[in-house]
Amino acid sequence: MTVGAIQFLIVCPLVFLAGFVDAVAGGGGLISLPAYLIAGLPVHYAIGTNKLSSGMGTAITTGRFARKGFIPWKQSGFYIISALIGSSIGASLALMLDDGIFKIIMLIILPLTALYIMKGKTLGAEKEPFSTQKTLLIGMSVALGIGAYDGFYGPGTGTFLLLFLTSAAHMRLETANGISKVINLTTNVMTLVLFAREGKVLALLGVTAGLFSIAGNYLGAGFFSKGGTRAVKPIMLTVLAIFFIRILLELNSV
Repeated sequence: MTVGAIQFLIVCPLVFLAGFVDAVAGGGGLISLPAYLIAGLPVHYAIGTNKLSSGMGTAITTGRFARKGFIPWKQSGFYIISALIGSSIGASLALMLDDGIFKIIMLIILPLTALYIMKGKTLGAEKEPFSTQKTLLIGMSVALGIGAYDGFYGPGTGTFLLLFLTSAAHMRLETANGISKVINLTTNVMTLVLFAREGKVLALLGVTAGLFSIAGNYLGAGFFSKGGTRAVKPIMLTVLAIFFIRILLELNSV
């Protein structure tokens, strides 16, 4: 598949916006994936190319967390293995689905994910830690399940990982943050590899959009420190509305 200037003009500003929103309040994936679909990319190309651009930002963030010592590498190997298995299952299932069926599924999943994230779920007080073995088993289950979701679809993965690792596995927030980045990077890479193997990744568009995403994250991080969610909700809702209209028109024309 070839892309023209119009795809770059639509995707890059929206992915920049997604990076900005992600840095301010989280949930940037609710904008970045629809951006590719609004630009007219088939679903599988949209997911694969989005993994490339979002993975670039995730890699940089993971590197920052690693330098700060927030990632316990000894335990992370187990989470990486679980994430690899989960994301490979999810991505393989996604590649099996017909484009039209996938769009219908997205019309159901996306608003549910958006509703959950935009309700402003917050992390509660840190809980009494479990034993190392119990934490590891629960964390691996989280990596497997959310990894499958990320391989299949993706938006909100970082938020879901952080919530489950703190609430279900009773990890400290610092540790959960670091591990969630490792898991997210793992699922991005695995999904990207599987989609690229099937020729569903537009490299030039993905890399270019990835640079815009990094720039958006950088500016967003310096723009708001608190209360950002309220400011970005209208942006999310506008992009989602455009996405819904676009997909519905496409489905009606079939």
